[in-house]
Amino acid sequence: MAKKPEKARGRRGSVKKGAGRAQARPAGDSSAAAARGDRALRRHLVDLLRGGKAHVEFDQAVAGLPAELRGAKPSPAQAAVQAALPYSVWRLLEHMRIAQRDILEFSRNPKHVSPEWPDGYWPQGDAPPDDAAWDRSIKAFRADLKAMEDLVIDPSTDLFARIPHGDGQTILREALLVADHNAYHLGQIVAVRRMLGAWKQ
Repeated sequence: MAKKPEKARGRRGSVKKGAGRAQARPAGDSSAAAARGDRALRRHLVDLLRGGKAHVEFDQAVAGLPAELRGAKPSPAQAAVQAALPYSVWRLLEHMRIAQRDILEFSRNPKHVSPEWPDGYWPQGDAPPDDAAWDRSIKAFRADLKAMEDLVIDPSTDLFARIPHGDGQTILREALLVADHNAYHLGQIVAVRRMLGAWKQ
């Protein structure tokens, strides 16, 4: 238990005059505290985007998945589960990549046009066309995540200002949206891999 703080006392044990009153702080102190708070907020946002605290990181979720299981779904024997989670890892990976790119471009490019909802946010098939498509998707996801991290950590980025071409969104809101959306689907990737017997962590 934390020790109860004692009152400030003078030489004879009496309470100092004015003790307990709010003390005026130099203007520099408040600006320094605001700068520290701003840096801390940016670091916390980057940590949230990277994951690894409350859920697995992206690289952990996609690492080591055999090529023959990238387009696989839970077996018919798991029909109830398959109805609730009817995705292959490839479909989830591409959905995450497309959605993340859309949010990133909206955040920084006033000319960006979002895909058609919802079909434009999902790939056509359950499996990647080839190994190269799988690798490109992972590489693009990592690059876009890094770009969002860079946008957030840049001191010149006003996290709270409304995005001029939006309708009330801020960079803070978009960064949180990326982190939230990625966390949701990373959990699904892990669940699918568990059902496929391809998760050892």
